Amino acid sequence: MKKSLTLFELNALVRETLALQLPDEYWVEAELSEAREVRGHCYMELIQKDDRSNTPVAKASAKCWASTWQLVKPHFMRVTGQQVHAGMKVLLKVYAQFHESYGFSWIVTDIDPTYTLGDMARKRLEIIRQLKEEGVFDLQKELLLPMFCQRIAVISSANAAGYGDFVNQLESNEYGFRFHTQLFPAIMQGEGVEQSVIAALEKIFRTPLQLPRGGEQEASPRGGLEGVFDCVVIIRGGGATSDLSGFDTLALAEHVANFPIPIITGIGHERDESVLDMVSHTRVKTPTAAAAFLISHLKGVLDAIEDAEQSIVLKVRQQMEMEKIRLLHLSQQIPSLYSLVKSRQETRLDRLQSSLQLSVSRRLQDERHRLDILSHNLPPIAERKLLQEHHRLDLLREKLEALNPELLLRRGYSITLSAGKIVKDASLLHPGDLIETRLQKGTVHSVVK
Repeated sequence: MKKSLTLFELNALVRETLALQLPDEYWVEAELSEAREVRGHCYMELIQKDDRSNTPVAKASAKCWASTWQLVKPHFMRVTGQQVHAGMKVLLKVYAQFHESYGFSWIVTDIDPTYTLGDMARKRLEIIRQLKEEGVFDLQKELLLPMFCQRIAVISSANAAGYGDFVNQLESNEYGFRFHTQLFPAIMQGEGVEQSVIAALEKIFRTPLQLPRGGEQEASPRGGLEGVFDCVVIIRGGGATSDLSGFDTLALAEHVANFPIPIITGIGHERDESVLDMVSHTRVKTPTAAAAFLISHLKGVLDAIEDAEQSIVLKVRQQMEMEKIRLLHLSQQIPSLYSLVKSRQETRLDRLQSSLQLSVSRRLQDERHRLDILSHNLPPIAERKLLQEHHRLDLLREKLEALNPELLLRRGYSITLSAGKIVKDASLLHPGDLIETRLQKGTVHSVVK
């Protein structure tokens, strides 16, 4: 029989061969497709993708034992400001290890954070470049924060301490300003940040503001929220300050940049600005700083109103003083002006009186002359008119005589009446009707048969 090896012996041979052939440690560039911590150890899945097709061309597993990970992890987070996570490019120092029971794995002894930091910066610069090419990078900066910015849509984790601090600071502000806040919960750390915050923004655009009882709910002419909320505040508190990679994505930056109302960010990014901070209307460091900014903004409006009020009062007082002086000056001039005006008006009245008397005298003379003419012309006209009327009456008398029914009766005609009315149509009479026939001399009563 051929000599055979047990699986353990074969794996032991592989381990010895790898130990002889790959005794050194190597720096390797890779992308993390998975990274998880289990009982203090960090387990990673490494991948390399083709630059053109983005398809995987190499895969491997790697482990960082707890003794090493407890030293590497704090340094990496301090430099990069992030935890290791899927999608991150890293530069790892590894050595090969093959275990008879668990197979092959690369053991991580160190991570170079400057490599990851450079890749993060490159990605961030690429996102910024693309936003500027699209012309949306400064859109939020062009929006005006409303003077009375009191209706606030808040994107945050519902249980985050920062959200509670934000609301408490607004409610307990020293000036007694009233703010209306409405929370839109979102994931604020980890891989779900991008989609969660985008979903919250879309919900804000569609949701009307819920005011306290007694307040009036406003509606947007578009059926959404535009013109209802004054601003959106994205705040993050109570989580790890290092896990902020979700705020450096193109999709989230585009949504924020194109949002129609101002967005204020306070996500606690102490080291430098995220892309989200860069495209937002206003960036502050913490949720309490966001509340302080809104209170300060409203205080500035109040100060401007009070300044305007004082300016108006001062202007009115100055104008009133000027008017008092002008009235005093006019009052001093009134006696002399009155005397002058009185003299002018008396002279004017004298002229008008003389003119009126002259006009009346002339008019009376004209009317007397007209009456004289009429008195001479009136008798002939009256006589002529009387003759005309006498002649017209004679004509009317002749016509009346011609129409007298007595003339018809004298000529042999008669007039028949029934019930006091002249009968003109025999068909209107009925048997038994009484009729009266008038003749020149006498009247005949008959009964119709």
